[in-house]
Amino acid sequence: MREPQTTETAPESGRRRVRVRTLAGAAAGLAIVAGAVGVSAAGASAAAAAPVKAPPSQQAVQDVRTLNTDAALRIATAVQKEAAKQKQRVAVAIVDRSGDVRLVVKGDGAGPQTVDSAKRKAFTAVSFGQPTSKLTGNATGDGPTVRDIPGTLFLAGGVPVASGGSPIAGIGVGGAPQGSIDESIAQAGLSAVQGQLG
Repeated sequence: MREPQTTETAPESGRRRVRVRTLAGAAAGLAIVAGAVGVSAAGASAAAAAPVKAPPSQQAVQDVRTLNTDAALRIATAVQKEAAKQKQRVAVAIVDRSGDVRLVVKGDGAGPQTVDSAKRKAFTAVSFGQPTSKLTGNATGDGPTVRDIPGTLFLAGGVPVASGGSPIAGIGVGGAPQGSIDESIAQAGLSAVQGQLG
């Protein structure tokens, strides 16, 4: 630390000498403290700006599996081939996990009600993760039942598409005179991609 410097002034009309000390060392010390505080503040603001990484179980984003377009087209093609083989005129609908329509194909000669029927069966199958034929028993009774959920249809003809043990899509077929025929046609569509679902 440097020695304080002293400046003397000439005496004026009986005044005492005034010593002015420049405390260079103290000033330097203050500069060091100020610098340390500045570095600390900069480090704190950098830490505040850095994103906090949550443990994997607490991530705010999740990956969702979906059928790609090619798979949806293969399902629809297989459905229409099976329908032709069984001499049925049907519509097929494929929805994703959220129930949004990915694809609808109305076969030649299929009735006007078949598209809505196919969409609702596909929605029901993916919503409950089961073929619609297994759900029909839950839709009976006098009071409120699952049949009251908008967009659902508890008739056979819808099958879920699962990957990793969870439903990722639904296939719905409408137009055959019996739901069991619609469902067998939907199963043919599922079989077209079954080995590639992971």
